[in-house]
Amino acid sequence: MAWIPGGTFLMGSDRHYPEERPCHSVKVAGFWMDQTAMTNQDFARFFAATGYKTVAERPLDPTLYPGAPPGMLAPGALVFRMTDGPVDTRDIRHW
Repeated sequence: MAWIPGGTFLMGSDRHYPEERPCHSVKVAGFWMDQTAMTNQDFARFFAATGYKTVAERPLDPTLYPGAPPGMLAPGALVFRMTDGPVDTRDIRHW
């Protein structure tokens, strides 16, 4: 494990997409991080030993998403894979 010291950084952007605004200062506490990649097998052993649930598996707190339709407040994730050709990019799941 390696210790990553905490600090302050600018998060967001005032020059790109509206949802990235405003650029603002964020303070992050220090934390420990593995120095090597974790394999799926490593994660499976970790899960079996701890019962850990990923963010994609945990219930969402509606207060963190004001105005979100209740039907959208379900745990989940998208899986990305290479497509065979062009796709309709109007649907975010195709990106």
